[in-house]
Order: sequence, then C-alpha cells, then structure tokens
Amino acid sequence: MINIYGIGWINDEEYGCIMKGIQVYYKDNAKFDTLSKKGIFSYPFKNFGRLDKLSKITCYSAALALKDAGIKYSPNQKQDIGIIGTNASGSLQSDINYFKDYLDSGRILSRGNLFVYTLPTSPLAEAAIHLGLQGPLLYAAGIDKSLMPVMDMAAEMILFDEAPIMLAGMAEENETVYFVLARNSDSKQNILCDFAQAKEILARDLIFSRMIKEFSTLKKEKGRK
Repeated sequence: MINIYGIGWINDEEYGCIMKGIQVYYKDNAKFDTLSKKGIFSYPFKNFGRLDKLSKITCYSAALALKDAGIKYSPNQKQDIGIIGTNASGSLQSDINYFKDYLDSGRILSRGNLFVYTLPTSPLAEAAIHLGLQGPLLYAAGIDKSLMPVMDMAAEMILFDEAPIMLAGMAEENETVYFVLARNSDSKQNILCDFAQAKEILARDLIFSRMIKEFSTLKKEKGRK
C-alpha cells in the first residue's frame, strides 16, 4: 500500500507543513526571495537568487515536504527519491522572459541564465540537485491544476520499484504543493493517510487553500484517534 508521509506547500502569503502543523504567514514580515534564510532549507542554497520564481517555489515546497515527512538531506548525501511535477503552463513565462530579453538585446544574444529555465523540468532539476534526489525526474504536461495524474504516476513508480520514495506535486507561479509518497512502514505514527484517502480529497477539485485545509483537518482527526 502507498501512503502519504508529508505535504509541503507555499503561496504568495504563507507556507507550511501538514504533518508538523506548521503554518507561517510571511507576507508582512519577509520578501519571497529571502525565505531561504528563514529555515526552509536544511543548509544554504547556493546561487538561489539566480533561480526563476517557478524554480524557487518548487524548491521551497519540495524541501518543506521532505521536512514534513522527517526525511533529512545534506550537501554530501544522495538519496533514491524521485520527483514528478506538473502545472498548467509548463515553462511559458520563462520562455516569454527569455525571448523578450533576446529582443531587447537586438536579436543577437540573450542571457544564458534565462535560457536555463525554458524547460519545464528545470525547476524539478534544481530541487533534485539541492535535495540530493537521484530517483526518476519527470514533468507531466497538463491542461489544468489537477494533481491526480502525477500522484498516480508517482504511486506506479513506487509499485514498480523505480524508487522507494517519490515527491509529487504541482507548481504554479503563486502556489505550490508537494506530497511525499512511499510504501507502508512499520510505524503508522508518521503516516498522514493512505493513497486512496488523498485521492478522495484531490478528486473534489478544491481551490488551493481549501485543499490544504482538508489535509490539515485530516491530520487533526488522526491525532485525536
């Protein structure tokens, strides 16, 4: 059986972890780009400032998800964990930024730092590099914000032994969530819910804030049992 062991999320105002009950409102006290210094990452993220926003928000959410699941990482540690993500527009905004810079440069040369993020897999790769993930890495194109396809693919990868643990989620410019999926463990204390329960919530196609609230409520109910 596949279970959910942690959820990390962030939007333009707050970020949090479901299992650990963390919810931090940062909008009035910090800028988005400075959050890496607020303890989201276990160690300093080299050249974090050069990332585009989609990569930053992906890295934040993935790191929070691992933290929520109690999975530690370090600069010299590589782990057999995969990551799969989706969104509605791929790398369109980065593509536009790159082409605009190309036009502004007289159609001769554009900045290589912008070119790096013209692939939809780039945010996932940045997260994998910093977090030391060596499992499968995949971007799944979608026409909406549905998490169901990537969750199903992540579960299948685990069942087919492509990776023992998978991060699966979606990253839009203003809101991102990642789930940690893995097989049963001996202890049920660190399990939020099973895969079927997670899919029941996701199938309701809730707005982002409501979805986060539903999983938080699930955690609270589990704690009362």
